[in-house]
Amino acid sequence: MIESLLHRKVEKRPSKVQLKGRILFLSDDGEIVGRQLAGEDIPLDQARPLRNDISTDEITPAYICYHFDETLGEFVYLGLKCGDEFPIKRCAVKNGGFVAAVSGKRRGKGSSREQSPYAEIAAGIKVVIAENIERIYKQNCQNLGLLTSTDFGLLDRIAAGGEIELDEFTRGEDQITRQIIEYGGLFPFNVARLQGRVSLPAIQTGSRPMTLAEKIFARHFVADLANNRIGVEAVKPGDAGFVRTDIRFSHEYVTPMAAIFYEQLVGSEPVNDPESVYFFQDHLTFLDDVMPPERRAMGLLDLAHQLIRKQEEFARKQNVRLHGQVAGRKGSEAICHSLVLQDYALPGQIIVGSDSHTPHAGAVGCIAFGIGTTDVFNSWITKDVRVRVPEQVRVRVSGRRPENVTAKDFMLAILKTDFVRNGEAIGRVVEYTGEAIADLSIDERATMTNMAAEVGAFTGIVAADQKTVEFLMERGISQSEAERLCRGMSSDPDAEYALTIDINASDLRPMIATPGDPGNGMFIDALTESVKVDIAYGGSCTAGKKEDMDMYARVFREALARGQRVHAETQCYIQFGSQEVRKHCEERGYIDTFREVGAQIIEPSCGACINAGPGVSTLKTQVVISAQNRNFPGRSGPGQMYLASPYTVAASAIAGRIVEYRPTSAASVN
Repeated sequence: MIESLLHRKVEKRPSKVQLKGRILFLSDDGEIVGRQLAGEDIPLDQARPLRNDISTDEITPAYICYHFDETLGEFVYLGLKCGDEFPIKRCAVKNGGFVAAVSGKRRGKGSSREQSPYAEIAAGIKVVIAENIERIYKQNCQNLGLLTSTDFGLLDRIAAGGEIELDEFTRGEDQITRQIIEYGGLFPFNVARLQGRVSLPAIQTGSRPMTLAEKIFARHFVADLANNRIGVEAVKPGDAGFVRTDIRFSHEYVTPMAAIFYEQLVGSEPVNDPESVYFFQDHLTFLDDVMPPERRAMGLLDLAHQLIRKQEEFARKQNVRLHGQVAGRKGSEAICHSLVLQDYALPGQIIVGSDSHTPHAGAVGCIAFGIGTTDVFNSWITKDVRVRVPEQVRVRVSGRRPENVTAKDFMLAILKTDFVRNGEAIGRVVEYTGEAIADLSIDERATMTNMAAEVGAFTGIVAADQKTVEFLMERGISQSEAERLCRGMSSDPDAEYALTIDINASDLRPMIATPGDPGNGMFIDALTESVKVDIAYGGSCTAGKKEDMDMYARVFREALARGQRVHAETQCYIQFGSQEVRKHCEERGYIDTFREVGAQIIEPSCGACINAGPGVSTLKTQVVISAQNRNFPGRSGPGQMYLASPYTVAASAIAGRIVEYRPTSAASVN
């Protein structure tokens, strides 16, 4: 395979770039956005305040991602909500002659979908400017050749149509990232790398106390690709290079585009080490049942089926393990994150996946992080991915949590801190420590690491301990091997952290995040009025695990003992994260409990979390309480979505309004 790329001609970009076109300010005011789309050029001071927290769901709503070519450019920003409006319609940006798009804080948060920057490029956007930019989105931009900046001083120069030095977009970046930008993307850079035409910095950090994440990075840094020399003595924040991966996985939203890139640019040669590559079908499982007629009329269902067929075809050609749908049962084998943690992840590994919730597996002391399509396809060539060792943040949760407080409540408390809401967590590793974390099961720790994505972190991680050993033994690993894998998988006592955030679990009470953003956290008992619930949804990778099912069942069994069922005006859905979780529920009689209480049971899939399965809202007036991880506008239907723990979702389903769970029996689940 390398031979086929050794003679590929690649050139760097010119040292100066010319950005001729209009500037689109993504304002908080829909009328301002509409005036720009109608042809009026508006100055920055009139466009303020700019939209903060623009998610990739708003840049390219999930249903748009069935497209995987330049057609995406017609749909860019269709999900952008400005006040109560969605002011951008199909082709409006592409026909507007815009070269730059400008917004406020935390641009590109949420899903790792590379379709977002790809759609911006296809619409004519050549540079995005924001106060700060989320890691995966920024890296996807760089991989595709879309320029990014946080320098608002460039706007006058762009408006004037003059040339701008490429250095303006590489300044402050590490040596590798700078060269990727100079080559116009990751693939041409990697071709130049294979040809020995790029300069990679040597890691020269001497022995030092390290965090767990730094230890794992050091063991995996590619010191010499040509001679397969892996590992360095130590690393520190800012060290940059490539790390050898242990597991690479992708789902059906991403695999087809990556496969097309691979076939167009590499050919039919085999991927590097297919045994460590896994494909999943978990995002589109229920699409045939839930896609609205108007979207079917757009041909989107046919496009979705093409995605599935392309993934299956590429898996066969490349001899890659595909975890698909279960024969004879409507549902997938598992949500990718659930199965990677359940069956594959090991302490000390580096795992990359095509989804922002890949950090889920960090619950067992490994580094797991999301990457975009171009990173996925390049990793099939080199088996490594680019990293710059992030700063480390320690979130220390002390004290003893109340019985009705869960890891989800911990996360909603963390997400509402100024540290997160101001974007200070972006790109950092969050290590969860403290006695309250040590008390959590692996499933509950996975809730913490999973939602590092909502924090904006590079990843989340928890040190391996005796609970990790026991979890690995339950997977069939011998005690001696499990203990060996966990040995040393914790931070050095004197390791350095950029900062420490302290939370006292004993001060917490059950929480919700109000509609619009996971950071809108508040205690349930602070609600000033009763909130009627139309839909209660328990599932997703975040809340479809075994212990989540234990929580739902506990609440429901207590309700049944009181003669209560799901409220007559509330629909309740419980969805398994994997077939193993389903088996767990069968063995404990939970399925009978769920049915008796009036909940609808859904087979494993991503489903409602991405607006592609039962449990989504269909009207703006509907109120949903969900145990999933995100409540961005439109992500799971047009309704108003509140996030909460499994306990709160189940209790609210019974009450027909948002309430906290108050346990009545400590032995309700056995």
